[in-house]
Amino acid sequence: MVFSNRRNAMFLIAACALSKWSSAQNSIKTPGWPSKPVRIIVGFPGGSSPDLTARTLAEPLAHALGQPVIVENKVGAGGNIGADLVAKATDNHTLGLMINGNLTTAKLLNPKLAYDPLKDLQPISLVGVSPLVLMAPLKAPGADARGFIAAGKQAGNRWSYGSPGVGTVGHIGMEYLQSRTGLQAVHVPYPGYAQVATAMVAGDLHLSMLPPALAMAQVRGGKLRAMGVTSSGRSSLLPELPSMTEAGVANFNLEIWNAVAAPTSLPKPIVARLSELISELARAPEIRQKLYQQGWQVVGSSPEGLARRIQADTQQFGAVIKTLGLGQK
Repeated sequence: MVFSNRRNAMFLIAACALSKWSSAQNSIKTPGWPSKPVRIIVGFPGGSSPDLTARTLAEPLAHALGQPVIVENKVGAGGNIGADLVAKATDNHTLGLMINGNLTTAKLLNPKLAYDPLKDLQPISLVGVSPLVLMAPLKAPGADARGFIAAGKQAGNRWSYGSPGVGTVGHIGMEYLQSRTGLQAVHVPYPGYAQVATAMVAGDLHLSMLPPALAMAQVRGGKLRAMGVTSSGRSSLLPELPSMTEAGVANFNLEIWNAVAAPTSLPKPIVARLSELISELARAPEIRQKLYQQGWQVVGSSPEGLARRIQADTQQFGAVIKTLGLGQK
C-alpha cells in the first residue's frame, strides 16, 4: 500500500510537470523558431556544476521546443572560452549556461577579453543560487573553521588553494576571504570544481571553496572536511554547517549562481519566451528537486531579474577586484 501511494504520488508529480511543459510549449510559439537543434554551450567540463544544470534543463527544454537541445562543453579560461563562443554566435539557436564571472567580472579582470559581458551577451534567466563551502583536507589543522584559518595564517604562502579559473567566484571569493582573514595561500587555477576537489583529495591543495553538492559528496565519502558556508547566515542547503560569521569573519557573504544567456543578436521575442519557458521548467517539482540535489536554490528569473543580479554582483566583485588589484593591466 505504501508503495502504491508513493507510485501514485510520483505519477501525479510527473503529470503535473508534463502539463506545465505542455503549457509552456504552447506559450512559446514563435513563427519559424526553433528551426533546428538548439545548442547550450557550457564553459566547464562534463560533470561540473554548470554542466549538470544544463543537462538537467536540456531534456524538458527539448520536449517543450520540439527540437533537440544539445549540450556542448567548451572548456577553458574559467568558462570564458564558452562565453565567447556564445557571444559570437549568429545562428539564433545558441545559448550559454554560465556562472557569475562570465556575466559580471570577466572584463574587469581582463580588459583584453575577446567579449564584453554587458555588450555581447543578454540575460535570459537566473536559474539557481548557492553559497560555496570552505573545504579542507581530512588531516587539516584546527578543530573548526576558526582554528583552520588561524593555522593558515601561520602557514603564510606555504599553503595553496584551488579554483575553477581566474575570475570565477571560487577565485575572487578566496581572495576576498584572504583579505578579510590574513590568509596568504597561493592560487592554483583548474578547469573546474571537480578537478579542484580531486587535487585536494590528492594532497595538492590546502583549501578551496566548492559548491555544496560536490563538497558534501567529498565529506560523505570521507575524503575532505567541510568548514563552513560562505553566506552571512546558515544555508537551507546545508543547515548543519556554520556561516563565515560564526567562523569569525563578520559580514562575509558570497554566492555563486548559474544562468542562461544568449548573444545580443538573438531577437527579443525569442529571449522573452525562452525566459518564461526556462523559468517554468526550473520551478517544476522534479526539476527543482534535481537542481536542489545538485546544490542549487532555484530562482527562475526574468531577463530583467537576471540583469539586476548581474549589476549587483558586478558592483560587489568589482570593488573586490579593484581593492585587491586582481585585474590584468
